[in-house]
Parts: sequence; C-alpha cells; structure tokens
Amino acid sequence: MADWQNRARISGDVVFFEYVTSKLERNSDSVFVWDIDKTYLDTHFETLKELFRTAFEKAFQKKNIPGTSALVRALTTSLDDSTTKPFPIYFISASPPQMERKIRAKLDIDGINPYGAFFKDNLKNLKPKYFKRLSQQVGYKLQALLELRTRLKEDVKQTLFGDDSESDALVYSLYSDICNHRLDSRELERVLDQSHVTQTQMAAIFELQERIPKNDPVEKIYINLANDTDPDYYEKFGRRTFPTFNTFQMALDLFQDTRLLAEQLLRVVQDMITNYGFTPDEISKSLDDLIARKRVTLETTAKVVELLKTSKLLPVYYQPSGKPQETIEMVRKAKPWILEHIDYLNDFR
Repeated sequence: MADWQNRARISGDVVFFEYVTSKLERNSDSVFVWDIDKTYLDTHFETLKELFRTAFEKAFQKKNIPGTSALVRALTTSLDDSTTKPFPIYFISASPPQMERKIRAKLDIDGINPYGAFFKDNLKNLKPKYFKRLSQQVGYKLQALLELRTRLKEDVKQTLFGDDSESDALVYSLYSDICNHRLDSRELERVLDQSHVTQTQMAAIFELQERIPKNDPVEKIYINLANDTDPDYYEKFGRRTFPTFNTFQMALDLFQDTRLLAEQLLRVVQDMITNYGFTPDEISKSLDDLIARKRVTLETTAKVVELLKTSKLLPVYYQPSGKPQETIEMVRKAKPWILEHIDYLNDFR
C-alpha cells in the first residue's frame, strides 16, 4: 500500500488528510475552505504535460497567487496571536494525493498550519476512456465539501474561496443549496448529471445530504477571476458570491466585514507590491472597481485610502472615481444576497 493511503481517509475519488483531532474540528465556529489550484497556488494541469510538471515541482518551486499566503497568514493572526497553532482552514485540490507531502511542505514554507486537505485520486483516470474525468471537478468537489460538512459542528459558518476555471461558483452555491435542501431530488439529479457527475459520485452526494444538518453553513463565497470572467456573470449566484480580480479585493472585503485588522490588510498590499510587482496605481484601480460594483462603503473607502496613502501604497493624488455606498446594508442589498433559485442548467458567460 502506498504511503499516502496509510495516512488518508479515502472515499471514491476523494482523499482526505486530517491534520488535527476531530474534537478540534467540531469546536470551530468559523471555517475557511480554500481551493488550491489557481486560487491559492498558481498551478495549471489542463493537459497531461502540465499535470506531470506540477507533480514533479518541489515545494519551494510552487508559486502563490499574488498575496494569498499573506492573506491566509493575516486571517490566522486575526483569530490568534500565534501562527504555529492549527488554523481552521481546509484546502481542496484536484491534484493527486501523491502530491500531498509537497503541498503540505509548501504550506509549511508559507507559515500555514491547516486542519486538513482534500486531494483527488486522479491518476486512475490516466486511461483513454477516463481522460475527461481529469478536468471534471464538480462531483469530486461537492463530495469533498459534504464529507467535510459531516466533520463540523451543526451551526458552523464557512467562507469559501475558489476561482473561475473550475466552476467553483456553481460548486459552492450548489453545496449551499444541497445543505439547505433548496432543490428537490429530481432537479438536483438533473443539475448533477449536466455537470458530468458520475453515478457513483451522485449516490455519495445524496447519501451525504441525509447525514448533514439541514441548514446553510455558507457565509460568503470569493471567486478569483483567474480567467478574467465578467464579474456581472456572478450576479446569477446572488450577492453573497463575490468575484475578485486580485487578493487585495478579497482582503479589503474581509477588512470591511471586520475579519481583518487595518495592519493585516496593509501586509497583504505590501506583499503584492513588494513581491509580485503590483503598483500603487493598480491597487487604486482595484479599489475603483469595487466602488463601481457597489461593494464598498464610504467609511471603508475613507479608512483604506488614508491607510494606503500613509504607507505610500496609493498615489498621493488618488481620489475615488465613483461614489461608494453609504452603508454596509446598501452593499448587501444592492442585489439579493442568497437566491432562492439559481439557474444551474443554463450558463450564459
């Protein structure tokens, strides 16, 4: 038996590595779930060549999406003064479990100590008739999320991070609907079938739905626009789903939600400028974009502009090009927060 199989919990394609005790998992009021590929790490494996290249990369060679490691460390210290304690974050990767040690080593380099990580047992799909399954992630990710839900407390709140390359907005919203039983079994089966979910995965999803609490644990969904999808597309998933062009926009929203302190937001921006070549002008354009999309308040804008100008991370001449929202209630109510029905069967990107 391979080494990873001795250390993992395996259910079909879903391979889970647990790094903390079940008691610690069930005591967490708030949990973060972060897709690794193109959301935390800048990885690509749409082809077999890319899959093998990614598999043979050493931990120190793996590149972050700009600002992500700084943001996760900031979230870690926002809950606790120590970065050495396990942090209630789970990673989900479509990479094979043989890569787990390298991914864990990369997280160690970044100073991140997660509760657990999911991997897809994908090497068995390296057969001509199964090649399509390499890039079909909906069934795998839904099953992983539902497996995770069985491990958490009944009233847990989850913040989910994904990207626009693997239908993560659909997966996360569908996960929310499955938890809350918003879809009847026939409609859910149609959506899963259209999303290329296998019969085995479908059976596991329905079985897991019966085992989890009937409530919606999803607090917010962040989608990294790695492929530059039009952010207006995500209005179909409700205002809770927040598409972002970079990690600064995620961090600013978390700051507005009082989940990050000002100095922690500052560290994310400093990391993006110092280590990834972002410019103060690009940061200002990102802020203007959020104002135009009615995502930030006057108060948040004023605080962020002062903070970044004082630190010379915004141009001294910068003034917002639009008018921010008056209150956080106006931000949330610009469009419905959670839609009672999402059209999963028609994709109009």
